[in-house]
Amino acid sequence: MPVRKPAVSGQFYPSAPSELSALIDECYTHRLGPGRLPPAPASEADIVAVVSPHAGYVYSGPVAAHSYYHVSSLRTPDLAVVVGPNHYGIGGGVSTYEGEWVTPLGRMRVDEGAAAELVELAGVSVDPEAHRLEHSIEVQLPFLQKLYGGSVPFLPVSLLFQDQGTAEAVASALARMLRGRSAVLVASSDLTHYEPPAAAKEKDMALLGEVLKMDVSGFYSVLERLGVTACGYGAIAIVMLAARSLGLTRGELLAYATSGDTSGDNVQVVGYGALRFVSS
Repeated sequence: MPVRKPAVSGQFYPSAPSELSALIDECYTHRLGPGRLPPAPASEADIVAVVSPHAGYVYSGPVAAHSYYHVSSLRTPDLAVVVGPNHYGIGGGVSTYEGEWVTPLGRMRVDEGAAAELVELAGVSVDPEAHRLEHSIEVQLPFLQKLYGGSVPFLPVSLLFQDQGTAEAVASALARMLRGRSAVLVASSDLTHYEPPAAAKEKDMALLGEVLKMDVSGFYSVLERLGVTACGYGAIAIVMLAARSLGLTRGELLAYATSGDTSGDNVQVVGYGALRFVSS
């Protein structure tokens, strides 16, 4: 069975299991985090869908903790789907994986049935090379492992192609696969990159306004018109579209911060947003 080893352990997060576990707890209790440890009150919904950043935990971890606090409301999902951008331009246009992924907190098994179904429905490729160096999916896994251990199978989806047409095709396949199942959907994305804080926040709020409305065409329009450098925009679009097809009706901003809020360096910052999609 193929085993995907960590690419950014010891860089984006600690390589020692005890340090990693403690740091995730600190993200929840951080002044920019939700202020409490999971679990959240139990959800009656079958689908929990969120957007979570993927920078180093010391930068974006407290914002990500807001998303995972909401994820924790789903006690026993059948599947966790994590969609992230392919930063390195290696491998197929949209790629999944078959086998296991390793982090310092243990192993997570890819749901090979779900991977095969995604290949059939959306023409996605099984391409280990697309995932070998990529961090956008990897950094989400320790948060999931802290909530569920290794018991929940997951489905990684890496995007080299992030256009609206690709997003619609992949989202349609995911919605068809997940209807009637209990699942977590995570869009892994940072927002504006390396701009002054005020400029970054202005662009990010305009983009996130379209996400809150679940307006995918408006989202792509703002992305292009303002030149928003959100790296995982296709991941956000896919989860937004799939969530809408599965009955969720609006987005809710849980937290927004920049790298300057955690590092103190406010010359050029990266924006981070935590969002969830809800049905009321």
